[in-house]
Amino acid sequence: MTFSIYQLKPRFQQLLRPTLAALARAGISPNQVTLAAMLLSLAYGTVLALHPADWRLWAGLAPFMLIRMALNAIDGLLAHHTGQKSRLGALLNEICDQVADVALGLPFALAAGIHAPLLVVLVVAALLVEFAGVLALQVGAERRFDGPLGKSDRAFGFGLLGLLLAAGVAPVWLNGLLGLMLVLAGWTLVNRLRAALRHGAPPTR
Repeated sequence: MTFSIYQLKPRFQQLLRPTLAALARAGISPNQVTLAAMLLSLAYGTVLALHPADWRLWAGLAPFMLIRMALNAIDGLLAHHTGQKSRLGALLNEICDQVADVALGLPFALAAGIHAPLLVVLVVAALLVEFAGVLALQVGAERRFDGPLGKSDRAFGFGLLGLLLAAGVAPVWLNGLLGLMLVLAGWTLVNRLRAALRHGAPPTR
């Protein structure tokens, strides 16, 4: 696996232990956390789309992404901690993540200075990357989280892009970051497909 912020997940999870214990005591289910993360992302994305000229919203995207990553980590920890792992939970985890990614990514196309077609291609590429990760299961491999532009890395990238927008950075740098992310997304897609083929079960006839 190439380097990805995802590799820091175990340390991040340790920081969330107190929150995890509080949610478990309150009777909050993992699926409720998963759905809450998606709904919050849809809400924030909608506000961004309605007010793309408000620099404060773009500046707030980075801390919001951190909150979203925390919720994404907590749902899995909570499922393991409370013994509530389920097939429904696995499906919700994949679907809700992709909905949230689109909801938070597409509003950038409305921001001044952003090259909208490039942004849309990046959002589609991100969906393909996650599809490749899940597709690994079809060939007998484990779900792939290879980098260098996995979910956590994209959250960092879009959070940084929001901060740059808020700071009034020149469009050439904004679109340069988008271009870099697109290249890294392509690299990640190839890495995940290769890993799936390398670790998958041999075909049966």
